[in-house]
Amino acid sequence: MSRVVVVVQARMTSTRLPGKILADVGGRPMLAGQLERLRAMRTASEVVVATTRLSTDAPVAALCEQLGVRCVRGDEHDVLSRFVLAARETRADIVVRSTADCPLVDTEVADAVVRTLLQAPAADYASNVHPRTFPRGLDVEAMPVDTLARLDRAATSRPSREHVTWFIHAERPDLFERVNVQAESDYAALRWTVDTPEDLAFVRAVDAALGTATHALPWLQVARWLEAHPEVAALNQAVAQKAH
Repeated sequence: MSRVVVVVQARMTSTRLPGKILADVGGRPMLAGQLERLRAMRTASEVVVATTRLSTDAPVAALCEQLGVRCVRGDEHDVLSRFVLAARETRADIVVRSTADCPLVDTEVADAVVRTLLQAPAADYASNVHPRTFPRGLDVEAMPVDTLARLDRAATSRPSREHVTWFIHAERPDLFERVNVQAESDYAALRWTVDTPEDLAFVRAVDAALGTATHALPWLQVARWLEAHPEVAALNQAVAQKAH
């Protein structure tokens, strides 16, 4: 049985919305709800938060302690090294990557990505973003720990160290066997990630209507509700995705 470890990269010093990961959504920190969703994955052996050694991220570590979630702390910019540390400390066989700005991450979608990797013995990497058909904010990536070790040895550019899987999909995709999970229809235009005040307002509005902070509704149910409530979807429609 493979030991599947979900690593959530998290830091308080977001450039566009500092402190967003601990912002209140439904009466608790946004990160707490995301961790609860990921801990409900059927394929996951453990969920770990990988944050920085900066004093500004002490509240992240404190929340993890409160929730009983392991927290590893490392370099601010070398996020890849934090993943390597998390994998080593947890003796992971499979590493799943999630980012702490995805409060609506879907448990079943995350499980589907892991199962797709496990069912493809030759695969080095699985995701639901290449190509993207799910809403932005449901992003999940998974890889054997050997792939992570390869990245740590080969990835030297700043983007590849900061964005963890950049080397796979932007620098040397020819070196990796990749598999992808796709939605039945294309929902890629939907923005459910939190990077700006408008994004946070959107997530809070969805939670106020559907209780997503405490009830992990299937993502398609949320998408269909938004189709019927375009005024909520419009709250962050104009937000441009930050370039890497």
